[in-house]
Amino acid sequence: MLNKVVLIGRLTRDPELRYTPSGVPVASFGLAVERPYSNQQGQREVDFIDIVTWRKLAELCANHIGKGRLVAVDGRLQVSAFEGQDGQKRRKTEVVADTVKFLDWPKDGSPKQGNDQQGGSSYGREVDIPEDDLPF
Repeated sequence: MLNKVVLIGRLTRDPELRYTPSGVPVASFGLAVERPYSNQQGQREVDFIDIVTWRKLAELCANHIGKGRLVAVDGRLQVSAFEGQDGQKRRKTEVVADTVKFLDWPKDGSPKQGNDQQGGSSYGREVDIPEDDLPF
């Protein structure tokens, strides 16, 4: 079976970094991706897609990219079913990213605020996470 997603778009919000109870970093953000065609009014429609990153990739995204940045995401589609607080069954669709490439620089040319990494930035750096390291 094949489940592969490749997207290029702009972040709709800063990545939200959190940690699982066992301490594994996970970050999520939204991505706005233009459709490859125009509607009847000549405007391009946009899809808003939820992205999830894990481990080192999650930390890199949280430290180096923010709302409005252009990125390429390579990953897989995941659909989760759950029951809402109202008892209704719901589904959530998101892309679990294997790699995130940073395709532009911030307007001021420096990393996102709060970056405490030493030795320069990691822009354009890909981080591959082996499938065995994923928590699902």
